[in-house]
Amino acid sequence: MFEIVFLIILSIYFVFVTIIIVGASKSFPKLDDSNLPSISIIVAARNEENNILRCIESLNKLEFPDNKIEIILVDDNSTDKTGQIIDEFIANKPKFTKIVSSIQKGKLKGKTLAIANAIEFTSNEIIITTDADCQASPTWAKRIASYYIDDSVAMVNGMTNQFEINNFTAMQSVDFIYLLATASGAINVGKPMSCIGNNMSYRKSIYKEVGGYEGLEFSVTEDFNLLMAIDSLKKYKILYPIDKETLITSKACSTVKELYNQKKRWAVGGLESRLYGLVVISFGFLANFMVLISPFFFTKAIIPLISFKLLIDYFFIGPVHQKLGLTLKLKHFLLFEIYFLLYVVITPIILIFSRKVTWKGREYV
Repeated sequence: MFEIVFLIILSIYFVFVTIIIVGASKSFPKLDDSNLPSISIIVAARNEENNILRCIESLNKLEFPDNKIEIILVDDNSTDKTGQIIDEFIANKPKFTKIVSSIQKGKLKGKTLAIANAIEFTSNEIIITTDADCQASPTWAKRIASYYIDDSVAMVNGMTNQFEINNFTAMQSVDFIYLLATASGAINVGKPMSCIGNNMSYRKSIYKEVGGYEGLEFSVTEDFNLLMAIDSLKKYKILYPIDKETLITSKACSTVKELYNQKKRWAVGGLESRLYGLVVISFGFLANFMVLISPFFFTKAIIPLISFKLLIDYFFIGPVHQKLGLTLKLKHFLLFEIYFLLYVVITPIILIFSRKVTWKGREYV
């Protein structure tokens, strides 16, 4: 009986993954370099003295016409040397502007408030956001902007991997690719489930149309909140191409505690998903839960079933890595599977008892 239930759950999981693969495989038309729109890049930074220089150095090397780009750096009330590092770097670099997040907007807090403040300083229609712990390739912004072929395109999202310093960080990088490839596939079949603010872009006019962040109910996952608000308008295109030219690399969590806080924050935000998103999440949970408890119901059929689950995941994220110009090592994939299995099953249980989120030294309930 256990084997039959396991097979049914895996079969439904396989169907969902197949749909995601179809969506993630979509390609979209692009503008040539001579027709790129003007862009405003926003980076919100709080206590990022160890990361901010690498980020802004990469932004300074972007291949984009100087008369079509501005970069707004928001010091989100840092208590370390983040602001000083920014000031020293951007001196005599006119495309950079630094502001301090100080104007209150409704009930906004933290990073969401910082971004909302920055948007008021932007002068261009296309807004691109990334994080202070990220490094962009020279072609990143150009490629993102190229997908805004006409006014019907409201949002374009990009892929993110992580610096692979050791097995712990490599495992997290595989996880990022898995989650964002899922987000890509879901968005491209018209059923958005998530995106990530460290590689996200949208039209300022449409951001204003949904009321801006201050017009939306506050969320610890402001990127997801804006995605769903724009989708709710039902009159614009949201694109999520898997394109190696849109790839940026971020710093992975360095400790288990930091990783726990990240996953909990994302999980709290995920509770706001629509019904179809919750169904997909539920079967992801069930597929991993069945693997976790399978030793207690062990028979000869269990090994093929677990192997089936591993093959589904590998043949999903393996080609995505290849398309992004990344290498998926078998040991990192297997570490990811163990890690993914544990946090997908444990995190929902944690949320039953606590939804308090700790993020950048601040607490949100």
